[in-house]
Amino acid sequence: MSQAPKTSRVSPTSQTEASNRRRAKFEVYGEEMIEKEVKQSGNSGRVYLPPEWVGKNVKIIRMD
Repeated sequence: MSQAPKTSRVSPTSQTEASNRRRAKFEVYGEEMIEKEVKQSGNSGRVYLPPEWVGKNVKIIRMD
């Protein structure tokens, strides 16, 4: 008796997770940009910004 070759299948859940990991391109217009590393702060992360930015709107984009 011969057996059919086994094929691997990706589950729908895995396909959805993989598609969520794709990189996206953002086009943002603004006044200035600062690139910093997020530091540990308790159970969270923190980025310090200049005091002149207090009260301003900012956008955060995770790079990696």
